[in-house]
Parts: sequence; C-alpha cells; structure tokens
Amino acid sequence: MATTNNNDSMNYSVNNSVNNGGNSIDAEDSNVQLLAYTPNGNKPNINKRNGAANSEFGNSDEKEKFLSVNSTPVKLDPGFDSLNRTEDLLAAERLKADTPPRDRYKMVFFIFLTHGVGILMPWNMFITAKSYFEDYKLNTPTSYDATYRTEFMFYLGIVSQVSNAVISCINTFFQFGGQASTRRIAIALFSMVIIFIVTVILAMVDTSDIPKIFFILTMISASLLNCCAGVYQNSTFGQAAILPMKYTNAIVLGTNLSGVFTSVINIISIAGSPNPRTSAVYYFIVAIVVLLVAFDCYFLLPLTKFYQYYTKSVSRSEPAENQQMKFSDYVSAFFTSCKTYWFVVKKIKLQLFGVWLTFCVSLILFPAIQSNVKMVRASFLNESGIEEYRTITFPEEFEKKGYWVSIFTFLSFNLFAFLGNLTSEWIKWPGPNRVWIPIVLRAIILIPIYIFCNYQPIGFDRKFPVYIQSDVVFILAGIIMAFTSGYYSSLTMMYGPKEVEPAMMGRAGMMMAFFLVLGITSGVNLSLVLQRLVTTKAIS
Repeated sequence: MATTNNNDSMNYSVNNSVNNGGNSIDAEDSNVQLLAYTPNGNKPNINKRNGAANSEFGNSDEKEKFLSVNSTPVKLDPGFDSLNRTEDLLAAERLKADTPPRDRYKMVFFIFLTHGVGILMPWNMFITAKSYFEDYKLNTPTSYDATYRTEFMFYLGIVSQVSNAVISCINTFFQFGGQASTRRIAIALFSMVIIFIVTVILAMVDTSDIPKIFFILTMISASLLNCCAGVYQNSTFGQAAILPMKYTNAIVLGTNLSGVFTSVINIISIAGSPNPRTSAVYYFIVAIVVLLVAFDCYFLLPLTKFYQYYTKSVSRSEPAENQQMKFSDYVSAFFTSCKTYWFVVKKIKLQLFGVWLTFCVSLILFPAIQSNVKMVRASFLNESGIEEYRTITFPEEFEKKGYWVSIFTFLSFNLFAFLGNLTSEWIKWPGPNRVWIPIVLRAIILIPIYIFCNYQPIGFDRKFPVYIQSDVVFILAGIIMAFTSGYYSSLTMMYGPKEVEPAMMGRAGMMMAFFLVLGITSGVNLSLVLQRLVTTKAIS
C-alpha cells in the first residue's frame, strides 16, 4: 500500500512481506515492517535497500522513541560529565586556560638574552679590535698615513651600519603574513658563522704587502656581517614583542652584555697573548662559539610552552585577512605593508623618536670620538731643565699598551650601558609619553662635554683648545653617557610594542628595531661630521 504526501510529493510504501529465497515471512508474526522511500510514486527497489539504517525498522512507537529530540545523548565520558560542575568550577577552568604558563628556569628570558649577545657580536668584535686593525694589520710603510688607516673607525662604522639599516628596512617592510619570519634568523646566524671563519683566515694570513686589499676585504666582511645582523636583530625584536616587556629588555641587556664580554676578551688578549695575530685568531673564534650557541637557542625557543602560549594568543587576535595574506606582486605587498606600518608609527611616534635619538647620540660619541680622547698631559721640567709633557692620572704605558681605550672606552661603555638596562627592570621613569624629554637633554649636555675634552684623532689637529683638561671628568662623562644609553634604550624599546594592539605588537617591535638601527647609522655618520667641525687635517 502507498500513501502520498502532498507537501513533498513523496510516496511511502510499507511492505508486509518480503520474499527471502522463496520463503514468505509474515510481517505480523515477525513484527517487522520495511519502510521504503519511493520518489514520484516509483516502487521501492528492495535490492538497493540492503544495509539501510537501523532507524528505518520497527513500529511507529519504537521509531518515535528512537528519533525523539528529547532523548538523552550518549555520554562518551560518563565519569566526567556526570559530575555536578558548579559555576565556581567552570570559572576556575576558564581562569586556568587564560593564565600563561610559567617561564620555567627563566629559559625564554635567557634565550633572548643570548640572542642579544649574538646580535651585536659582529659589531663589537670589529670595533673592539681597533688596535689589531690600525696598529697591526694596517701599520705598514705604505698605509701608515693612508686615510683608510687614520679614519678606519669611521669607515668601519659607516659600512657596517648603513648595511645594517638597509637590510633592516627591507626585513621590516617586506613581511607577508603579520609577524617576523623566524626562518630568517637561522639563515642570518649561519651566514655570520661562515663570515667569521673567513675573518679568522684573514687574521692568519700575512697581508703586510697588500694592506689596501686587506682593508677592502675587511669592509666587505663587516658589511655582510651587519647585513645578517640587521635581519637577526629585526626579526628577534619582532619575536620578543609579543611577550611581556622584560623579554624585549632581555635583548637590549644581551646587546650590552655582548660589549662587556668582547671588551673583557680584548683586555685578556692584550695582557696574555704572545702576538697580535694569535690574539686575533682566538678573539674571533670566541665570536663563532657564541653565534653557534645562539643558533641552538633558535631551535629551542619554539619548544617552550611559555612562548607557544603567547604565539597562539597573538594568532587568535590577528584579523583573518592577515593570516591568509598571499602576495605574488611584491610591489603591491610593499605598499600594503607600508600602510600597516604607518598606522603603527602614529601610535608609537614618541617612542620611535626616543630610541632613534638615544642611539644617535651614543654612536656620535662612541666609539669614534670617545676612542680618540687621549689622556691629559701636563708640562714638567726634566733634570736637564727641558720641558716635557707627561700623563697625570695613569702611567704613560697604560695608554701605549691600549688599556686606556680598552677600559675607559669599550669596557666602560658596555658595562654601564648594561647596568642601565638592568635598572630599567625595576625603575620605569618617565612614562612612555615623556621619555623623550630627558633623551633630548642628554644630547644637549653630553656632546659639548666630549668635544671640550682632549679629543685628538690620528692625523688631525684641533681647531680650538682643550677646555676640559681632566681625565676624571672624561671618565665620569663616559659613565653617564653609557648608563643613560642603556637605561633609555631599554625604556623606549619596552614601551613601544605595548602602545599598540596585540596583533600589531610584532610589527611595532620590528619598527622599534628599525629605528634603533637608523639611530646607530645616523650617529656613525654624524660623528664624522662632528670630527670635521672640531679638527682639521694635520700638515705633515
């Protein structure tokens, strides 16, 4: 028998008997009904009904019970679901899900600290080895008065930091997907290790007959190293920006700890090495070891639950279109990225100005100006009645052997900058909107003090007298400059990413790192301008 439903034009047939191998089964005796769905009044195809769902069998009462919406669902975990879960228990579970895991043993903090050491390792290694380059490798009859020797630090600074700034700019704005590309960190670190191996080979080779070629190769090495360092620094700050502020500060701490480390190694090499070549070989090998440790840290970071938690949090807060960005047209991608960064710049413009000016002033004075401030000498009459000039504060040998520059330029700057970084962990004053004021005052006060000290670069004469004839004043000025450099650089780098939404923190961190490099580059170039204003080329 077939019934027709006018609403959906479907016929339902109920067969009271089914032929099974020639045997007839009575539906009433077996209490089984076969329900068949026949569209447009067609007869059901019994052969195609093989394997029908269990819900299609049974009388109407049974089917109603089976299909009832009020029936209780099957519990896969009856032991847990049967608990009487109160509101307090649910609230506790939600709180636990929203609470980040602990940074066990401060592992993530020390990973970023290690990255900070690795970031500035190339720059610190090259500038701290000033005596090796100027007094050993380039101290030959053909290069003694050459400009590339007398102004070696300026050339090194400009080549290094311009390369760093250009590659940092590219790495900042060419981001296709929101956060920094962590793969670039591994590539940059590996490349830095290879270049340092080449630097060690150059230290072992006798280049006394080809000083200019050695100078060119050194500049190429410095440029490539700082290109890699620019990518490394920029991407690392982007990684740390999504974490609490102290992890950004860990990188800044590491950069100054890197300077302390290289300065101490330099002093030890001066005191204990048999010759400058052996000293340089071991000196640069230390850099390779440090970079390999940082390379290992790169693979360790994503395995920590602490970092995974913040990475997932930022991913959830990012707009969907940012997660699915795919650009085949790089020009279009660049302009799209610029629009996003312009939004970030408007939010953190004061912090960007602060970090730029902090590093600009620091690099105007250190290392090019500060390393050429000589010990003050006073006139004395010797036993023959002839006037002589002798050092006042320390013995003459203290400067000749290089301890004066190594201790009161490189070690002093990096040590007190590190202490300034450390202080910012507990004292954060002034706030993000007023931090630029003491940074401007710092520039106005410190730059004149330095040029009024006994600044005497090789091959140049001063245009005006030395007004501050005191080594103590110079040392104190150097301590203040270094401490404020570390303190205000930490504050600005920590403040910046926290002024934007979580989805933009990575970009803000990369933008802060770019302005940091821009400040360094500006400072290195302006230090050469300041030298031209203060000195004139000596007449042979």
